[in-house]
Amino acid sequence: MKVVMTLLVRDEADVVDAQLGYHLHAGVDEVIATDNASSDGTTEILERYERTGRLRLIREPSDEMRQDEWVTRMARLAATEHEADWVIHADADEFWWPRGGSVKDVLATVPERFGIVRGCWRHFLPRPDDGAFFAERMTVRLATPAHPGDKETIFHAHQKVAHRAHSAVEIERGNHNAEAPGLEPLRAWHPLEVLHFSFRSVAQLERKAHGNWLRSPTYEPTAHRLLLDEAFREGRLPEHYDGHAVDDEALARGLADGTLAIDTRLRDALRGIRAYDGSFPLPGAGERLTFPRPTAADDAAYAAEASVLVEIDGIVRAEQRVRALERRLDALERGPRSLPRRLARR
Repeated sequence: MKVVMTLLVRDEADVVDAQLGYHLHAGVDEVIATDNASSDGTTEILERYERTGRLRLIREPSDEMRQDEWVTRMARLAATEHEADWVIHADADEFWWPRGGSVKDVLATVPERFGIVRGCWRHFLPRPDDGAFFAERMTVRLATPAHPGDKETIFHAHQKVAHRAHSAVEIERGNHNAEAPGLEPLRAWHPLEVLHFSFRSVAQLERKAHGNWLRSPTYEPTAHRLLLDEAFREGRLPEHYDGHAVDDEALARGLADGTLAIDTRLRDALRGIRAYDGSFPLPGAGERLTFPRPTAADDAAYAAEASVLVEIDGIVRAEQRVRALERRLDALERGPRSLPRRLARR
C-alpha cells in the first residue's frame, strides 16, 4: 500500500519541518505540497524535502486563495502520477495520529467497499508564549470542543478526510470531505485523530493574519479568521493570543472539571525523531514511529468527543443531496426538452 499526503502551506516555517518529518515516520510514503507564496523560510524547508525525492513541490505565487482547487489538483496527481492507494489531506498545523499501528496499518483495515475515512480534530491549546518549540509547550488538549455550529472559534469539533486515490476526486474547502464516483464513506468510525496546533505563538499569528490580509477580494474567510484579521488591523494580536492561551490557573480548573487534558503524545514522538540540530531527518531502518493501542479509558473519552461528528456527517450528507439535485436540475435545464422553454422566454 502507498499513502500520499497533500499539504497546502503558507508561512508555516515554525511547524512544517516537524509536520513533514512526523508523517514520513508515521506511515506516509510521499508528500505533494503546494507552497502559496511563503516568505518566512517555509519554501526552503519544502525544497530540502524535495531534494530527498519524498516530496513533490508545486509553487502558487498568487495571493488569491483557491484551496479546494489546489488540494483537488494534488489529490488527483496522487492518483494519476504517484500511484497512491490512499490520500490524506493535511494542513501544516495538523498531525494525523493513528489509534494503534501506523497510518498505513489503519487504512489497510478499511473494508474494500469503503473509500472514505474521516479523522477527528483534537485541538491543542496555546500556552504562555515563552519562545520554546511549539510541541514542548503545547501539551494541553481541549477535551470538550465547541459545537460545530460555533464558527467564531477554531476550537470546534470537525473532521478531516482521507480517501482511496481517485483521478476524479473533488476535495471540499478545508479538507473536510471528498467526493468521487464509487467512493463510499465509512461512517461513525474515526480511527485517525488529527492533532491540531493552530495557535502556536504571537509571531505565528502575525504571519497568519498578514497572509489573510493580503488575500484577494474573492477569498471568503471564516468567522474566526475575521476576528484574527480585526485584531491584526487594530494591533491587538498579543491580546488576541492571550485570550486563547491557557495559564496555570486555567489549566488547574480545566483538569479538575474535565474540560482540559494533558496530552504529551506529539511532544514525545517528535523528541524521538528530532535531530540534535532541531531538524527532522528522513526515517531509516528501525526509526519509524510506533503507535500503541489506546487504553479503554482513552477509547471511552474519545468516543464521547467524536460522537458529535455524527451530526456533522448528517449535514455533509444533506449538502451532498442538495448538490446532486442542483446538478440534475441544471442538466434538465440544458437538455433537449428545455429548448421550447428557452425559445418561449425570448
